[in-house]
Amino acid sequence: MIFETHAHYEDEQFDTDREELLGSMKQHGISAIVNVGSSLDTVKKSICLAEKYDFIYAATGIHPSDTDDLDEAGFEWLRKQSTHEKTVAIGEIGLDYYWHKEEEIRKRQREWFYRQLELAKERNLPVIIHSRDAAEDTLQIMKEAYQMQIPGVIHCFSYSAQIAEEYVRMGYYIGVGGVVTFKNAKKLKEVVARIPLEYLLLETDCPYMAPEPYRGKRNSSLYLPYVAEEIAKIKGITKQEVIDVTERNARRMYRMDETRSDN
Repeated sequence: MIFETHAHYEDEQFDTDREELLGSMKQHGISAIVNVGSSLDTVKKSICLAEKYDFIYAATGIHPSDTDDLDEAGFEWLRKQSTHEKTVAIGEIGLDYYWHKEEEIRKRQREWFYRQLELAKERNLPVIIHSRDAAEDTLQIMKEAYQMQIPGVIHCFSYSAQIAEEYVRMGYYIGVGGVVTFKNAKKLKEVVARIPLEYLLLETDCPYMAPEPYRGKRNSSLYLPYVAEEIAKIKGITKQEVIDVTERNARRMYRMDETRSDN
């Protein structure tokens, strides 16, 4: 069964058929889905989905592009959501310098990144990291997270194989989605080739980043077999081995076989 480690089913692109689509997941081989928050509103919606479906879990965190809306009251609310029984990670959090060039905004992103890492440490939860055009700063901060013994995944990995290897040496997972199926995704294909399967996770980031042959269309977890197939091709193994190992990886990272305290 396939473990979908990063989805956004609260997105309005699913408003017309969300219930039907999610209801079909198990029969299509999807064992679990982590619906990832990115704002206060989507965190709330992610938890609602997790409460409605037994195979959906929530990640509670504020995306760097949404930190302008975060204040102390919002952060206290976020802390409470992190104690929910279906919350399995703090995310997605991190840095996004692609859309934000001003140093004042980047500084604010870094401040809330640290605060949310501290929350992950407090709650004994892994983190889901978003990083775009911020390789050096993200890596430096994650080295500090490593010293704090905070596990996690670098979601939608877009940097070099050398940087991926640095993360893996610290025990972090690499999230791989539909981009790996693109013909021009040479850098990500190299990452997949060089990183042990035991450190890869399957994800979609749906409704975005659909794989070939659905590139440009709405993505969903039903397309994850295309990602698994491409990884298998790169590594010279079977698709089922990719599915089995990445599912074990996800359950290990999200600590789904552990009992955690909510004190």
